[in-house]
Amino acid sequence: MILKIYNKMKGKVVIVTGASSGIGEALVQELAGRGAKIVAAARSIDKLNEMCKKYSDAGVEFLPVQTDVTNEIDCENLITRTIQKFGQIDVLINNAGISMRAMLTDTDLSVLHKLMDVNFWGTVNCTKFALPYLLERKGSLVGVISIAGYVGLPARTGYAASKFAVRGFLDTIRIEYLRRGLHVLVAAPGFTASNIRKTALTADGSQQGETPRNEEKMMSAERCAEIIVKGIIKRKRSIVMTFVEGKLTVFLSKWWPSLLDRLCLSHMSKEPNSPF
Repeated sequence: MILKIYNKMKGKVVIVTGASSGIGEALVQELAGRGAKIVAAARSIDKLNEMCKKYSDAGVEFLPVQTDVTNEIDCENLITRTIQKFGQIDVLINNAGISMRAMLTDTDLSVLHKLMDVNFWGTVNCTKFALPYLLERKGSLVGVISIAGYVGLPARTGYAASKFAVRGFLDTIRIEYLRRGLHVLVAAPGFTASNIRKTALTADGSQQGETPRNEEKMMSAERCAEIIVKGIIKRKRSIVMTFVEGKLTVFLSKWWPSLLDRLCLSHMSKEPNSPF
């Protein structure tokens, strides 16, 4: 593995949640290539250990920590172990997340609770314990949301609600610590090729298993990770990715919301096995 070193991330201690797959795994790869010290958090310790061997063999300082972000004790342990090993935290990327696809009338309420627990409370838990160390370093607090954090997507009520909540939470943290030098970035990918649609929950809480969309036509997880890391380096406050599904959608939500509602419903209705 040949590492590309870019000095602005070299030696930085970066925590990535949801690091074992998708955008999280791509973020680890991008950051490692830039010389960062990686703390990879996920529930799958076997996958994290595989990643640890791969990156450690390549000379990357890498700490795998089994973490369920819905568990406060796990999140506190993640931060404690990071400080024990590296003595600092420069960047926390709250990336862990799950999705869903079901009409609200058909959905068990436990599914909505699960979405909020992972996507919103997972971000809150990790942020709460990491914040004092981020403030010491005038570091970066990052949340990976979605276009669904700006626009309600039909059949994704729990997903959209959780991503809106994360955006509101992080935007408020930015203001609270405006005078302390904390950088807060809210990154919203458009549809990105990853496993999030395969693991999306159905109405009864079981995993969807198959993606309803053509993953080959989507932005790659690697490209998404590159954009996020560049946003951290430039200390941007927000990033909306892709033009049509991202920037144009957010624009229409502000200036022509009724049209956007119809377009969203029409677009999502074309998915295979659509609930509409």
